[in-house]
Amino acid sequence: MSRTDLPNPDLIVIPARFGSKRLPGKPLVPIAGRTLLERVAHVAREASRMAGGIDILVATDDPRIEAHARDLGCEAVMTASDISSGSGRAHAAALSRAERPEIVVNLQGDAPFMPPEVVARLIEAARSSAAAAATPVTRMGWAELDRLRDHKTRAPFSGTTCIRAADGRALWFSKNIIPAIRDEAERRKQSPVSPVFQHLGLYAYRFDALERFEQAPPSHYEQIEGLEQLRLLEMGLDILTVEVAPPRFAVSGIDTPEDVALAETLIAELGDPCGA
Repeated sequence: MSRTDLPNPDLIVIPARFGSKRLPGKPLVPIAGRTLLERVAHVAREASRMAGGIDILVATDDPRIEAHARDLGCEAVMTASDISSGSGRAHAAALSRAERPEIVVNLQGDAPFMPPEVVARLIEAARSSAAAAATPVTRMGWAELDRLRDHKTRAPFSGTTCIRAADGRALWFSKNIIPAIRDEAERRKQSPVSPVFQHLGLYAYRFDALERFEQAPPSHYEQIEGLEQLRLLEMGLDILTVEVAPPRFAVSGIDTPEDVALAETLIAELGDPCGA
């Protein structure tokens, strides 16, 4: 039986809150002629086309965003305004389905430049694994690592790195750059890439694991680091990391008017990933 024949397709959820202190009404903000939500919906549709057997659902707390999603041809569901995280909104959206999906992808509504092929590859990896969740990482070259180190002198909690086992299981995530690198000068001579993996904020959960995650209280290290994925590890659940190429657009998310301006500059320079 193909994925498209299954009675309960997997689900991509796009959490899209209206409230944002730095960029109110963020999903409706235009970026080079297309709203942020339109751009993320395009990513979801392309990923669905590549992987097959996937429904797309916008989860919001505002009727203006719900109406815009429907204008874009997307199914939308209203979720509680007091849900504070994308994973919580993804869980609420999955619960609204008549049949529970096996895989739930949390495609953040402020990530218009996530490559659709990364989303599709993550879904395929999650389907073939028994892990609680799957998430992408990219191995950093030395120049990228140097830039991240410099950036962290100004924004120490921006950017997450990951240590992973040989089989791809995540061992830990941190806002610090891990691992510490002994004999770095020699390692730079030996390889063009560093041993550091940067985490990309995208998750494909098994529904039962997402439900357990949402029912559990924030964990000790999750609260210290401010990284919700550590809750899964502290619960003893496996996270599969999937190595992918670095994204072409160096904007992880749209959070401020400055991010919008940078995104429009990159689109002008590199072309529009949504096409003409």
